[in-house]
Parts: sequence; C-alpha cells; structure tokens
Amino acid sequence: MTQDTTPAESTAPLPVPVGHTALQKRVVRVLITGQILGGIGMGATLSLGALLAAQLSGSSAWSGMAATMSTLGAAIVAIPLARLAQARGRRVSLATGSLIAGTGAILAILSVSVDIFLLLLLALMLLGAGSATNLQARFAATDLATSRFRARDLSVVVWSTTIGAVLGPNLFGPGEALGAALGLPAMTGAFAFSLAATVAAAFVYALGLRPDPLLTALAARTTSAGIRRASGGLAILRSNAAARYAVLVIALSHATMVALMSMAPVHLRDHGATLTIVGLTISLHVAGMYAFSPVFGALSDRLGRLPVILGGQLLLLVALTVAWLSDGSQSTMTVSLIFLGLGWSASVVAGSALVSEAVDIEDRSSLQGFSDLSMNAAGALGGAIAGPILALAGYSALGLCAMALVAVVVVWSIKRMRPAATTSR
Repeated sequence: MTQDTTPAESTAPLPVPVGHTALQKRVVRVLITGQILGGIGMGATLSLGALLAAQLSGSSAWSGMAATMSTLGAAIVAIPLARLAQARGRRVSLATGSLIAGTGAILAILSVSVDIFLLLLLALMLLGAGSATNLQARFAATDLATSRFRARDLSVVVWSTTIGAVLGPNLFGPGEALGAALGLPAMTGAFAFSLAATVAAAFVYALGLRPDPLLTALAARTTSAGIRRASGGLAILRSNAAARYAVLVIALSHATMVALMSMAPVHLRDHGATLTIVGLTISLHVAGMYAFSPVFGALSDRLGRLPVILGGQLLLLVALTVAWLSDGSQSTMTVSLIFLGLGWSASVVAGSALVSEAVDIEDRSSLQGFSDLSMNAAGALGGAIAGPILALAGYSALGLCAMALVAVVVVWSIKRMRPAATTSR
C-alpha cells in the first residue's frame, strides 16, 4: 500500500523516555564540538580545491571538478556510513568518516607536490567524506529528540558548523605561512589545518558519543514495539510520498547551491579578486548556510516544514536573480552568495526534519543515508555541469539555468500544501 502522508501525518517514533533527555543534551554538545572541527576541515579547503584543480589541470573549465569530486565522495560514502551507523552506532560511523577525510587532506598535499591532477581528484573525493560525516551528524541530533524540538536540535548542530566553516576559508593566509614553514607546496598549507581538525573530530565522536544515541533509540524502540526489518532507502521512496518529497527538496536545493558556489572562486579570481578576498567572500556565504539555521529550525517547528521550505526557495531565487544580473563585482557576488547560503539553510533544515519524520526509527538510518547520497550526487552533477556553463556562457547564465531547479521544488511544495488546506476546511 502506498503511504502518501503529509508532514503533519507522517509516522512518528515513540516518545523518548524521560531518562534520555539528559543524554540528548550531551549528545548535542558532542555533535556541536565535532561539527566545529569538521567545519574547519571542510572550510579550510572549500575554495582551494577549485583553484588547485584549475592550476594542476591547466584550465579553469576543470575547476568545477573540485566540488564534483568532493560531493561525489560524500555521495559514495553516505550509504556505507549510514549502514555502519545502523550496525555499530553513530560513534563509529562519524569517527570513521572523519578519518577518511583526514586521509584526503594528506593526499591533497601530495598531489600538488607531485603535480598529478588525478591524485588531487582522489584526494577531494576522500575529503568529501568529511561533508558526509557533517551531514550525518545533523541526523544524529534527531535520534533521541522529541518531535517538539526535532528541527531545533538538528538546526543547532547545523549552526555549529558555522564556527569552523567560516574560520576555515580565512586560514588561507596562516596556512600559507604554516606551509612555508613545513616546506609544503604553495596553496596547500590549509590542508594541514584540515588534517588536524578532522583527526580531532574523530576523537571527539569516538570518546564523546557514549552511550550511542542511535543504538539507544533503537533499543528503546525494540523494547516497546518489537523488532522489524528495516527497508532500504530506495524501497522507502517507492512507498512513501513524504519521503520522496523531502529527499527531492534537499537534493535540488543542494545542487543549486553547489553549482553557484563552486564557480564563485574562479569567477572572482577572473575579475581580479585576491586569494584573501575569495576566502572572505566564501566565508560570508558559509555563514549564510549555517549561522541562521537555528532560526529556520525554530520556524520549522512553529510554522511547519512546508512554509520554511518555500521561504528557502524564495531566498534561492533572490540569489540566482542577483547572480543572473551580476556585473562580476565582489559586492554583487557577496550578496548573491549570502542569499544562496540562507536559501540552502532553510530548505535543508526543514527538509531534513521531514526526512527524520517520514519513517520509524528502524528505517530512519536507511532513508537518511539515501537522502545524503541523493543530495551529494545532485551536488556533484551540479558542480560538473557548472564548469562548462561558466566557460561557455558565463556566471550570469549559470544563475539563470539554476532557476529551473527552484521551480521544481516550488511547484511540488504548492501541490503538497493543497491537500492540507482542503483537509483543514
């Protein structure tokens, strides 16, 4: 039977036992610490990947492959990490993902040393595991959360990435100084910060998530409802319309963000921006992605998921319109990227809450893993297509093309709101 539920009617887990309230608070604190460190690991290399790809390949048309490989790597490990979480818990899964990202940082430095473009692509793919880990951490915040505060707890963990991710791009200068002191190639010093941060995050997750939130939630559910076999993510999408909608919102919103953001460093450099200016602009974009996520989480709990998603799409449309009309100036680019980050945040926070609510706890990890796979695969495709569009038609055309993705989400969101409005009468 097809399960076609609205968000308000979606399956909810059993109430969290009172004794787990204190554990949930501690879990959120540990996740916040890990996200700060993971954000440094991600932010320190966010822009350098595109610049190094252009340098090693000899063409700016290949710069989009940096975001493509990073998001592809995140997509590849999303389901394995989700399965590892289901079997061994969030603690093992998150620590493993962080260590894989640290390995990518080492290979990135090596790739520039030996001037091998393919090795850089492999490094960026492994670094993408850090993004997958950060994404899974937001879902870890919902394992023991009550429905009343689920979006809030998720959004606070997303917000914590702001600290590291905004700090990361501004480590380019210190990274170059550190790299020179260590004898590293130019533009690779920031990867040393990335390596230290991801290893530290692995230790935080391994030591701090005891007892494990997901295993604790599964044990509580099993005691009350009995054991039942979890479905695969794709099987869930076939039978659950709410899950299909939530996954699509996240995937298309992420593809829109990656397509514009991945080309921004190259576009800025082509218009004479310094490496410091590029880092500052990207850090403001990342601030838009994460800094206001608690606001969107609170609004999502208070107003509902659909209104916040529609608001996020409106913010994305503003960003794309500014990019379309952009004259290439730093100020115009900064405005566009800030709105791009805000739109991504609203859409992903509300969409992620829907993903967590669409199924019971036994199936939640499978759906979350498939959602992250879809999200990163869409981002990889967006980054891959963005490079040729930039080279052939310019940044303005890229903004115009991305509007089609926003239109799909808006139309589906409006359709999902109509049955609810009819029912309320």
